Amino acid sequence: MSVSTFGSAEDPAVLLISGVGSSMDWWPPAFCRRLAGRYVIRYDHRDTGDAPSYPPGEPGYTGMDLVTDALSVLDELNVPAAHVAGISMGGALAQELAIHHPSRVLSLTAMSTTAGAGDADLPGMLDLEFPPEPDWADRAAVVEYFVASQRAMSAEPFDEREIREIATLAVARTTNLESSQKNHYAADGSGPWRHRLGEITVPTLVLHGDADPLFQLPHGEALAREIPGARLVVLPNTGHELPSRNWPLVAKEILALTAPH
Repeated sequence: MSVSTFGSAEDPAVLLISGVGSSMDWWPPAFCRRLAGRYVIRYDHRDTGDAPSYPPGEPGYTGMDLVTDALSVLDELNVPAAHVAGISMGGALAQELAIHHPSRVLSLTAMSTTAGAGDADLPGMLDLEFPPEPDWADRAAVVEYFVASQRAMSAEPFDEREIREIATLAVARTTNLESSQKNHYAADGSGPWRHRLGEITVPTLVLHGDADPLFQLPHGEALAREIPGARLVVLPNTGHELPSRNWPLVAKEILALTAPH
């Protein structure tokens, strides 16, 4: 499993957890460097980047394994506890990390995520036009698929060049592209955890786009309401994404949350 770090190991550690089917490339180095004064850690999920890959539709792991993979990264770097920030699926993994392994989590940043997908009191996904499945052996076609998929989830203005650069790098680094986009969905989940949000006691920041079409804003509002003491920051004109136009605000909020006290 590939791991990349920025900054000094003497500084407070911030562990970044990517979304479903996403390698660490979706936390661009330019964003990581904005978290100056922190030991920033990013890594590849299983089936992404050059992490271990499994046959398409046959993940050799569960959703809880993806949670404990984050602990393995911290262990590898001799980090006893870290500030944990996750986006989308990564935000869900971060929540479960805080619930099941509270001694390893110093603070929680949950971005563009939910604990109540499918819950009747929260809105479902908007009707989006995702592109058809590409020929997974055609890496250029997969890059176009990633760009079109991200466009469907993003607010305007959409920075196609920025997303294409990230997608090109992610595709080049990924061992099995079809597995990367199917196996996280196929992995057995750990079951619902929304009823346990009240157990999270670390300082918590909820970052959520006001135009997120996958997890509409009430999902972020529910997290902030149900995690004790959590603070919600609404990202303006933002979909299910982390565009560079939001980096200054997001970095500022994470730096404030993770500042030594």
